[in-house]
Amino acid sequence: MSADLYWYMHIFGVGLLVLAIGGVSLHAMSGGTKQNSGGRAVAAASHGLGSVLILVAGFGMLARLDLMVNGMPAWAGVKVAIWLVIGGLFMVPYRKPELSKFVWFATAALMLAAGFLAHAKPF
Repeated sequence: MSADLYWYMHIFGVGLLVLAIGGVSLHAMSGGTKQNSGGRAVAAASHGLGSVLILVAGFGMLARLDLMVNGMPAWAGVKVAIWLVIGGLFMVPYRKPELSKFVWFATAALMLAAGFLAHAKPF
């Protein structure tokens, strides 16, 4: 597959993951619970598929662009850690609804950091 196709898959995964976290966060902020969520299955599926696409396409892109010659670059390792944290944020709003607003803004800040790392490749 081309690096461009991996990029599109990666961005689609980002969109799915962010939609899922945003939806769950807003639902919990509005007083919703896991039990009264009509879209829980869609959110969970979006979260899972998005997470897989982000990781698989990200590593595929690194390999296709020959950026894994001497192992994974440090900036890519930090991105993996960021995406794992973002993925884990999905569970927080229903367990601790008072943190829903934090999850919303933390996701945005972490996405900005991940985008910066992908663009600047600082280390």
